Amino acid sequence: MMFQKEIQLQTKPRGFHLITDEILNALDISNVNVGMLNIFLKHTSASLSINENVEPEVRKDLENLMNELCDDKPYYQHTYEGNDDMPAHAKSSLLGVSLNIPISNGKLNLGTWQGIYLNEHRNYGGSRKIVLTVMT
Repeated sequence: MMFQKEIQLQTKPRGFHLITDEILNALDISNVNVGMLNIFLKHTSASLSINENVEPEVRKDLENLMNELCDDKPYYQHTYEGNDDMPAHAKSSLLGVSLNIPISNGKLNLGTWQGIYLNEHRNYGGSRKIVLTVMT
């Protein structure tokens, strides 16, 4: 069995945001004993990752780290959409736009302290579309 659903997330400010509940609210995986959820973000200036789901300082630290690595480089040529555009593309490539998460006994098989992040890399990124594919 396979099923797929596309969802649209509300606009979020620049930063790292937990979206685990938004993903779970969009799906009914209660009857999936063994499977896989693929999450695919349809954008090139945001990304997805899995990380700490309790301490908000982790999200702030990750944002600061990515800014230090990617922002304001003198060699960027792709700058016509603003000074946050090329850094957003670089961050998206570094972190990626898709995740695979096992499903076990009707639940995402994440670690105790793991959550799904949408990482918004633009100052004004807008709403984001995500394709959710469940494979059993």
